Amino acid sequence: MNEIRFDDLEALRAQISPDFGPWGPELEVSQAMIDAFAELTGDRQWIHVDVERAKRESPFGTTIAHGFLTLGLLAKLRPPGTYAIVGYGNVLNYGSDGLRFLGAIPSGSRIHARSRLADAQPKNNGTLVTSEVSVHVVGNEKPALVYKGLILYQAPKTRA
Repeated sequence: MNEIRFDDLEALRAQISPDFGPWGPELEVSQAMIDAFAELTGDRQWIHVDVERAKRESPFGTTIAHGFLTLGLLAKLRPPGTYAIVGYGNVLNYGSDGLRFLGAIPSGSRIHARSRLADAQPKNNGTLVTSEVSVHVVGNEKPALVYKGLILYQAPKTRA
């Protein structure tokens, strides 16, 4: 795997592509996972947790995953990379430049994700990297979630 220093903007920008990379691992979104998320967050809307009602009333015929559960699973869905960012002191989640929930993820579905590097910009004491991630139900061309995440790679602290 190619290693790129966090502050090597030229090398990072060479990885920017309009095309998404390979698919990451598949993960089943089970009802137990959905229920645990509902319990943790207090979001117990029937479309997520009431299996019998969802069978009767949901346009999906079953319960569906919470959008924020899907977002929270991104670390588990991380696609394989062709490069590794190295040499930084720490990494901070800097936020998002966009998040869209474009489709439902029915309980029991398998999902996977792919990503691309969208931008790399210098910041005080580091580099701000923007990655775009697309999460799909396996077999669906249309994504269920699209996320543009911002990650700040900071320089190691110098010791006096």
